Amino acid sequence: MRRFIGRERELRVLDAALRKTAGGGGGSRQAGECVLLRGRRRVGKSSLVEEFLSRADVPYLFFTAAGGSAEDELTELLDAVASSTLPERSLFAEEAPTQWNAAFRLLAEILPDDSPSVVVFDEVPYLMERIDAFEGMLQRAWDRLLGRKPVLLLLVGSDLSMMEALNSYDRPFHQRGREMVLGPLDPADIGDMLGLEPAAAFDAALVTGGLPLVCAEWEEGASLWEFLRTSLDNPISALLVSAERSMAAEFPPHAMSREVLSAIGSGERTFTNIARAAGGIAHTTLTRATDLLTEKRVVAAELPVSLRPSRERRYRVADPYLRFWLAFLGPHMAEIERMRGDLTLSRIEAQWTSWRGRAVEPLVRESLARLLPDGDVPAAPVIGGYWTRSNDVEIDLVGADRQPVAKRLLFLGSVKWLENSAFDGHDLAALHKHRAAVTEDPVPLIAVSRAGVGCTGLQAAYGPEELLTAWRRN
Repeated sequence: MRRFIGRERELRVLDAALRKTAGGGGGSRQAGECVLLRGRRRVGKSSLVEEFLSRADVPYLFFTAAGGSAEDELTELLDAVASSTLPERSLFAEEAPTQWNAAFRLLAEILPDDSPSVVVFDEVPYLMERIDAFEGMLQRAWDRLLGRKPVLLLLVGSDLSMMEALNSYDRPFHQRGREMVLGPLDPADIGDMLGLEPAAAFDAALVTGGLPLVCAEWEEGASLWEFLRTSLDNPISALLVSAERSMAAEFPPHAMSREVLSAIGSGERTFTNIARAAGGIAHTTLTRATDLLTEKRVVAAELPVSLRPSRERRYRVADPYLRFWLAFLGPHMAEIERMRGDLTLSRIEAQWTSWRGRAVEPLVRESLARLLPDGDVPAAPVIGGYWTRSNDVEIDLVGADRQPVAKRLLFLGSVKWLENSAFDGHDLAALHKHRAAVTEDPVPLIAVSRAGVGCTGLQAAYGPEELLTAWRRN
């Protein structure tokens, strides 16, 4: 089995939180620490917590909610306590609380008074949905009982919006815990894990989305096409099934979210085209669906970044793995299931270069946000893009002081992510032309190119190697 890769920064954060509890509690002094850990499904939250617990070597309880009734979840909690490593766990079984208030009270009683312990509640949004006044009960238990023990309470959830709401101003648990967001494995981690060169590591990030379960099926040193061929020959591979499971868990069928997400995943980016591709659904229905998708951070709704306001909103699938799955795998599952993955692979090969050229842009922007400032190119609070309705002017990289309407543009740039075609004088001339369309100021020009740069006149140029170094700065 492949060793645990990456997440060192996150493990350090959790370890520091645990060490803060080591002084012990008791009386009225607050000794406990709480961390609200959120991240998309299958991104590795539970694996991170398990790795942390194995390294911490302290008594712990790991409870995972399953979306059942309040009574069923309480029964599961009793079972989790019985299988925990808490030293006084037998007391929980003897008293067998029948209410959640009583369960929190008894849990506090069995936690050690003079040494650290960890309590994990996984998939907390299920408890928030199914148990009346759960947040209020949790807040009272934390303030009066749990928080006075030297315990690290980890509240974990996949529903990003609900986990954010748990700590919001008007909710009972406000400011009781520190928020921690777990993203996918980054390109540097993926490259290290799979033994890939920088350019190939970015390709792997676009296909796997950095999901640990998908990456774990990629043989070390294998090429992208070897990985895809193997995965498409296996109808239960993580590459094929992870997206369907995540969407089934998050989106009710009646909300039209699946149809709208599929339309965006197929490449439609404007409201009108999405409505048409989703079967001509009504304006209000589409608005409701896109609002839900953006609220859950599955879809990004973006406006051009420029000095003038624009209404040309465009949508894209925010998760790289889901973007790849919706474009190439989801629509063709029937042929994959009848063992004709070779047809799917041929389709991917034919469309890969053009699809990758656009799909890599958000990852490039995030890389630059980590890399800058650099020489004559300043750091930018916002790195986005610019486009017009007709696409006669389209700029891949726009660094600005704010979005979408900036007071000042800090740099402009172009992304050329082709295998054997460097950024050349023709590309630079096009960038100069587009700069003149958005500003009269001589803002710095940069290029990001997979195959290098074959011209002068840029303030900076970056390739896969430089971008990958940005992910190692943590």
